[in-house]
Amino acid sequence: MFVDTKFRSNADEIMDDFALEGKILSDALDKIAGINRILGGNKVTIEGLEWLLSRQKRGSEISILDVGCGNGDMLRALAGYGKAKGLKFKLTGMDANAFTVDYAISLSKDYDNISYVCADIFDEVKQARHYDVILCTLTLHHFKDDEILKLVTGFRKQAIMGVVINDLHRSRLAYYLFIAVCKVFRLNKMSKDDGLVSILRGFKMDDIMNYADRLNIDKHILRWRWAFRYQWIIPTI
Repeated sequence: MFVDTKFRSNADEIMDDFALEGKILSDALDKIAGINRILGGNKVTIEGLEWLLSRQKRGSEISILDVGCGNGDMLRALAGYGKAKGLKFKLTGMDANAFTVDYAISLSKDYDNISYVCADIFDEVKQARHYDVILCTLTLHHFKDDEILKLVTGFRKQAIMGVVINDLHRSRLAYYLFIAVCKVFRLNKMSKDDGLVSILRGFKMDDIMNYADRLNIDKHILRWRWAFRYQWIIPTI
């Protein structure tokens, strides 16, 4: 029987346990980052950031928050991009898992413009802090629909220029292709199981358009990107 992708799954992922730690987790984080990089996932986020930066006035320093930063691979890619483009980035990664944050710090020790914080994102969006841009890469699908509405509302309040969301397209084809990817990259059981659940917790275009309607977001860009991604750019100016 084929997997049913009509509706978003509410199944839990092992990685959603914020007390998780150790070699299995660090290996899973590295594999996820590696696959994301190879399949062009980082490019989807950077293109969204480029779109925002090219259309708005900005100061000498650009502050960027990466929500659900994992091992910090996206931030390190941004640091390299900013250096190549002559842009001064102040990069902050946020994750709710303390082990993940410590691991990201260890991998980013040579980057003086990257910092990390361990925090609950639902607490963070209530704070009176602001960033020029908020990024959310492969993180939104971890939340239920009502939680997503709260988060995007908070992101829009805190982001001066806008928000870039890069997340999974829920697709039967993507599901079965990921099984093949697991074999090629020799993913551990946790990475494989969580990856398949992630796809089933991903989005159809109608899901995201429904969020936009419910949040009265009139000005936004939603595009499909390889490999089975949606790029959702929400300007806030």
